[in-house]
Amino acid sequence: MIDPPRIEVKDAVSKCKTAGIRTVMITGDHKTTAVAIAKELGIIKNEDEAITGEMLEKMTDEELRTNVKKYSVYARVSPEHKVRIVKAWQSYGDIVAMTGDGVNDAPALKTANIGCAMGIVGTDVSKEAADVILTDDNFASIVDSVEEGRRIYDNILKVIQFLLSSNIGEIVVLFLSILIAPYLSTKFGIDIGKIEIFLVTQLLWINLITDSLPALALSTDPAEKNVMKRKPNKDKGIFTKGMTWRIIYQGIMIGLITLSAFIIGLGANEDIVAKLQEQYPNLSYQEIKVEIGQTMAFTVIAFAELVHVFNIRNNKESIFKTGIGGNKILFLGIGVAAILMLAVLFIPSLQNIFGIIRLPKELALECIGLIFTPIVIVELMKLLKLNTSKNE
Repeated sequence: MIDPPRIEVKDAVSKCKTAGIRTVMITGDHKTTAVAIAKELGIIKNEDEAITGEMLEKMTDEELRTNVKKYSVYARVSPEHKVRIVKAWQSYGDIVAMTGDGVNDAPALKTANIGCAMGIVGTDVSKEAADVILTDDNFASIVDSVEEGRRIYDNILKVIQFLLSSNIGEIVVLFLSILIAPYLSTKFGIDIGKIEIFLVTQLLWINLITDSLPALALSTDPAEKNVMKRKPNKDKGIFTKGMTWRIIYQGIMIGLITLSAFIIGLGANEDIVAKLQEQYPNLSYQEIKVEIGQTMAFTVIAFAELVHVFNIRNNKESIFKTGIGGNKILFLGIGVAAILMLAVLFIPSLQNIFGIIRLPKELALECIGLIFTPIVIVELMKLLKLNTSKNE
């Protein structure tokens, strides 16, 4: 007679190995049976990695702690043995997940960091003691949930990086524009009181549309190909050296690109200003120059952030290698944000609300060049391996 393991379990155990997760079998079966099944699943290679409850009984807690990493199979064990095994692994600071379905598994399920009870054959006691209930009673589902958890965590980091770098960019450009306002006033002959890089409505629009929509869409990004090949690190926080560095330099990058657009707009040549004065007779010469700069800065920061989203999706690999596909919702979010921005830029009534003007082709081309600058800069940082820290 034989009760073979599910076909998908072997692949799940293999995934665990590459993901840095140690799979340990604890069973009430005889050692011979347990060893045969464990070898078939790839949990152990030889019988020396298996131990019985009788042998375990003779060990002190300290001896078990010292030797626990040697064994991957525990046969003919009692409920108290399971608790001792869990505690021995926890003593090394490891996160222990325990599966079980019977009443005798309840103490170990409660002791483990993550207790996983069986939803179909599991007893009410085991379900009550557990943190997670598997509705399909399948070990492979646990591994799939680990992969999904890593995807969600990665996407949270992407959203944080995108929002903070974008907001730092806005802070940098506002601060620098105020700081150099006297110089700009002298350089371009504009009253210092008129030099304002953004209006309040423009800032609100950027935060509500070009920041929020892509950030929400980033949370649906698919898992990276190597997500189950990374070793876990429970001590690793969100703001690592690499994460902090990316947020700062990418924020400064967006800020400087936007400031460049504003300065280019202020320095628009006389012919462009004269043509725009014909279209907007209510605006003075200085006001036209300022609105050119504001329009260029507003356009560049909005679309540069939309482009910058693709830099965030993978901090190591070039987008020319990973591609930009794989997330339809992200494209939908970016598309909606871009359409709304274009409506503001080209519909006269919205132009009046946001205090901008329609840019001539010459300046529009310069805006396009600045908009794609974040891709060039971040790609260079990735190429030079300066986009991440050594531990990432």
